[in-house]
Amino acid sequence: MRRVIGYVPQALSADGDLTGYENLLVFARLYDVPRREQRSRIEAALAFMGLAQAARGLVKEYSGGMIRRLEIAQSTLHRPMVLFLDEPTVGLDPVARRDVWGMIGQLRQRFGSTIVLTTHYLEEAAALCDRIGIMNRGRLVTSGTVAELEASAGAGATLEEVFAKFAGTTGETEAGVGTAYEATSATRRTADRTS
Repeated sequence: MRRVIGYVPQALSADGDLTGYENLLVFARLYDVPRREQRSRIEAALAFMGLAQAARGLVKEYSGGMIRRLEIAQSTLHRPMVLFLDEPTVGLDPVARRDVWGMIGQLRQRFGSTIVLTTHYLEEAAALCDRIGIMNRGRLVTSGTVAELEASAGAGATLEEVFAKFAGTTGETEAGVGTAYEATSATRRTADRTS
C-alpha cells in the first residue's frame, strides 16, 4: 500500500533540522524509490514545487508555504496513485494558499493521481475537487459535484448553505466540548508552527 498512497498530514511532517533536499532523500528511501532515481526525482520535485533555490537551506528557515510545498513534494516522490492531503492550506496566508492550490492542480495533471483532501474552506473544495463529500459527526452525510450539492439545497443555494443544511450551522454539532477544544488547540498549534 505504501507504494500506491501518498499522505500529507495536517501536522508538521518535515524535519526542521534537515535541509529540504535531505527531507526528500529520507522520504525517497521510505517510499523505496530506486536509488538510481532518487537524485533526479528529488531535484524534479524541488523544481516543480518552486523550492530548487532553497533545497540546501534548513527547513526551520522556510516559510509556512514553503514547508507545505516540501511536504507535498515528500508525499509524491514515488508517484502515488492516490494522494491524501489533510487540511493542505491550514495556517497559510492567501498567496501561499493560492500557490498550494496551483501545485495540487498540476499534480493531478502531471501524475494522474486521485487526490483526496480534507478542508474546512468551502472555496478550496469548490476550486480543487471534482466531487465533494460533507461529513457530520464522522459520517458522510452527502456528496456530489458542486452543482449537484447546490441543487440539493434549493435553487440558488451556495456551498455554505449546503453545508449548513447537511452538517448544521455551528461547530457545536461536532463531538463533545472537550474533544472540540483539544482538536482546535492542536490545529492552532500546527498553524503557528507552519506560518
